[in-house]
Amino acid sequence: MASVTLLLLALGVAMDATAVSSGMAIRGARPPDVLKLALTFGLFQFGMSLGGALGGKAILTHFAAVDHWIAFGLLALVGGHMIWEAFSHDEETRAATGIPLPMLLTLGVATSIDALAVGVTLPALELGIVLSTALIGVMTFVLSIGGAWAGKRLGERFGTRIEILGGLVLIGIGLKTLVEHLSA
Repeated sequence: MASVTLLLLALGVAMDATAVSSGMAIRGARPPDVLKLALTFGLFQFGMSLGGALGGKAILTHFAAVDHWIAFGLLALVGGHMIWEAFSHDEETRAATGIPLPMLLTLGVATSIDALAVGVTLPALELGIVLSTALIGVMTFVLSIGGAWAGKRLGERFGTRIEILGGLVLIGIGLKTLVEHLSA
């Protein structure tokens, strides 16, 4: 039962990163950029869930009041940027620019805030911290690659329209996070 719980936790935490990877591939990210993105997401998910497991209650106490605002703000910023770029640059320019480091790190933080909260629950669920956090990181990496592959196929078929949709999805994920925390 614990292994099923762990797989479901890892899968659930990886979903935001998978969606973002898909959106970035739609934007024209090349394979080296996709690899950087997947590694960043996997490492951030691993690190945040490990941080949550090791010092979670103290960390959450400091950030619980604003974590949803941080996630919303970062995802809305990146989603808005994707929409703006869909209207302002041609496809060759977008593909050639890659993913700037500040955007990569911003996305890493924005998609892994929930991993911090999940990490806090790991000791209570009596799931091994090292195995659990490693699985969360690996699952996120693998699903991010898969999301990027799917996003690339959609981008090839629908062009900038799907990039606009990807930006809206990021903003939607941010809004969902915000609404869930404000209504709780």
